[in-house]
Amino acid sequence: MALILSIETSTPVCSVALTDSGNTLATEKLFLEKSHSNLLTLVIESVCKHAGVEMKSLDAVAVSEGPGSYTGLRIGVSTAKGICYALEKPLIAVPTLEAMAYEVNTANPFGYLLCPMLDARRMEVYAALYSPDLSVLHEVKPIILDEQSYQETLADKKMLFFGDGSNKFKALVEDSANAGFVEGVSPSAWAVGKIAAAKFSQNNFVDLAYFEPFYLKEYKAAKPKKLL
Repeated sequence: MALILSIETSTPVCSVALTDSGNTLATEKLFLEKSHSNLLTLVIESVCKHAGVEMKSLDAVAVSEGPGSYTGLRIGVSTAKGICYALEKPLIAVPTLEAMAYEVNTANPFGYLLCPMLDARRMEVYAALYSPDLSVLHEVKPIILDEQSYQETLADKKMLFFGDGSNKFKALVEDSANAGFVEGVSPSAWAVGKIAAAKFSQNNFVDLAYFEPFYLKEYKAAKPKKLL
């Protein structure tokens, strides 16, 4: 038995899940802008109450490690760390794009390659490429999309693109018969929990004191506009 609380806050979508040995007991997902700081702890309480589980019964906490929103990741990781410190439980980190690939792969009967994309503004995305067994083919990195992106792979392999960054790529490859798109996919704590269960069985934990989110790009604060 491994009772794991999973937290996902890498995008404007905030989600929490509670799993027992990989089986989902309860999950909630909020599609609200800037809801993480105000609602995350309330969602955690709601999920635990729905499952009839007390926080002290947890075996571990899992968190989506990024890439994604700087603020969202910081809130999710700091909340997860706080729970781990308070309850003296281990922390599990799950790559955000791997969790997205896991979710889409549950409905991938033809074994397409999996390419999750998160919007990084303009024509840039955070992307990775996974095989149907979730082996990493291309590591996570920022990519500026154009007509040549992924053309070498699409020449002889079928691929599924998904995530909020994939929408702007669709028009660039509309003539490719090997490019498929899955709509409405966002990072979810449900998938984080599924991967976390396997990591727990392998004692694959991160150092609670030193773990930091995978921001991928350095955060730059916006300069306030000068008043005229």
